[in-house]
Amino acid sequence: MSMDPAGRVVRSTVRPHSETRRHAPIRTFLHTDDGVTIDSVYDPPSFVYDASRPPARDVVFVIAHGFTGDVDRPHVRRVVQALTRYGGVVTFSFRGHGASGGRSTVGDREVLDLATAVAWARGLGHARVATVGFSMGGSVALRHAALYGPQTDAHTDAVVSVSAPARWYYRGTAPMRRLHWLVTRPAGRLVGRYGFRTRIHHREWNPVPLSPVEAVPRIAPTPLLIVHGDRDGYFPLDHPRMLAEAAGDHAELWIEPIGHAEHAVGDELLDRIGDWAVTAGG
Repeated sequence: MSMDPAGRVVRSTVRPHSETRRHAPIRTFLHTDDGVTIDSVYDPPSFVYDASRPPARDVVFVIAHGFTGDVDRPHVRRVVQALTRYGGVVTFSFRGHGASGGRSTVGDREVLDLATAVAWARGLGHARVATVGFSMGGSVALRHAALYGPQTDAHTDAVVSVSAPARWYYRGTAPMRRLHWLVTRPAGRLVGRYGFRTRIHHREWNPVPLSPVEAVPRIAPTPLLIVHGDRDGYFPLDHPRMLAEAAGDHAELWIEPIGHAEHAVGDELLDRIGDWAVTAGG
C-alpha cells in the first residue's frame, strides 16, 4: 500500500496466501472524502498463513476506538495484539484525535474516517473485513455498516459494537454528564485538547446524524454482534437491549460482566470476539 503523488491511497496488489505477504506493520496517513488526514496502522496477523485455511477465515479487523483514544494508546494496542491472533488489524485515530487532522464531531463525520480505513483494509488483500467499534467507535461502526452497502469498497462483512449508545444526547449517568460538559463548553474543549489530546469541534450537529438504534435495522443481512457490560458506568443495559430489539434476528447480543469499552474488555472476551468474526458469514 502506498500513496500516489496526489495523496490518494493506491490499492495494494498483495493477496492473502502469496509469498509476498507483508510481515511488518505499515503506518501511513489516509485521506477521507472530506479531506481530513487520518493516522492509520496495519498490523499483520501473528500466525503463519496455511493454504488449507478456508478463505472466509482470512479476516482483517478495523478497530474504531472510543472517544479520546488513538492508535498509540495502550488499551487500543492491547486490542490489536489480541486480534492479530485471528487476522490482520487496521487501527486509526479518529479526526481530532492523536496525530490525525481535523476536529472531533463526536461520532458524526467520523463515519467517513472509518469508511476510509475500511477501504484501505480491503485493499490489503484479505478476503473479509470486520469492523470492531468501542463506545463512540461502536456507534460509528453501526452507522457505517448501515450507510455503506456491498456495492462500495468501504463496506464491511461483519460488525462488532462494544459499549455503544443506542441514542444520542444521553445524560442519565455521571460520566455522560461530564462528557457533555467536555464537548459543549469552551472550558471542557480546552481540557479535551490539552488533557486528552482530543480536539473537539465547537459546532453542534446540523443535521443530527442517524442514531445507532435507527441504523441497526439497515445493517441486515451483514452479521452483527452487540457486546455490552452489565457494569457499564456510561450506558445502562437498556441501550444494548434497544439495539438488539431494533436489529432483529440477524444480531447477537452478549451481556458480559465487564465495565465500559476497551479498558474493560479482557483477553478472553477479545478471543471470543475474534472467533465470532472469523466465522460470521463464513
